[in-house]
Amino acid sequence: MKSIAILAASVLLLTGCSAPAPTDHHIMIVTSTDVYASIAQAIGGSLVTVTSIINDPAQDPHSFEANARVQLQLSRADIVIENGAGYDDFVDTMLRGLDNHSATVLNVATLSGKTITSDFNEHLWYDFPTIERLVIHLVNTLAAASPAGANTFQTNAQNFAVRLAGLEARTASLKQRSDGKPVAMTEPIAGYLLAASGLKVVSPPEFSAAIEQGTDIAPAVLNETIALFVQRKVALMVYNSQTPSPQLQAVLLAAHTNTIPVIAVTETLPPGFDYLRWMGGNVSALERALR
Repeated sequence: MKSIAILAASVLLLTGCSAPAPTDHHIMIVTSTDVYASIAQAIGGSLVTVTSIINDPAQDPHSFEANARVQLQLSRADIVIENGAGYDDFVDTMLRGLDNHSATVLNVATLSGKTITSDFNEHLWYDFPTIERLVIHLVNTLAAASPAGANTFQTNAQNFAVRLAGLEARTASLKQRSDGKPVAMTEPIAGYLLAASGLKVVSPPEFSAAIEQGTDIAPAVLNETIALFVQRKVALMVYNSQTPSPQLQAVLLAAHTNTIPVIAVTETLPPGFDYLRWMGGNVSALERALR
């Protein structure tokens, strides 16, 4: 409920921030990935048309090459939502070449208020406070673009905030029960969620770096990681199911053999899921693993 109050107050305070010129037309939103598309659709409802540039789970945003279709989508956008922090630079690159100066760009990394460092975790959709900030700014941007829909946008945002606050309460409860428990992970995708749940990542950073970059894991690093499971030094394993490799399979086998719970996470939405249902499933998986 605290999140709802903050959301309502912030919507009022932010009115007048940079946004599209007030009109009452169907709002076109373009997002870099389907994760932000789901959030935008939840807030905009039937008053918006949302297009996600990347929907393919196998597509790496870091290496995505935009085409004429993407150029057309961005040229027609009233609002663009990008992750930022180097995750989806193709959006800024293409926007610079377009004559669409009226579109409002919501950069989630900027909105997060976090300091961007060389080892910054750009997977911000796993950070619930950042998503709250995005929703606040999105509501105000939408209301400025379509004043007649302002009440609808705020109501949708408050409903979203209720469910998001529920997820935050559950992670806070996990933190009370499990604060400091050691865990292993392949990539920092769910790092914010693990931190909010009070879990400490103890797997070698070189292991995660190799998995994320798609390079071979050094034998010593692989052995060090496997030893965490053999010696039962971790409470669970979190891995990105979208980046399979033989070495990863060896680590997963070590976890299963030693009865260490394993949780699969992804960078994009599973088929048939919206953002809140997806994140709810991730929190539920942590709750089951830490019983």
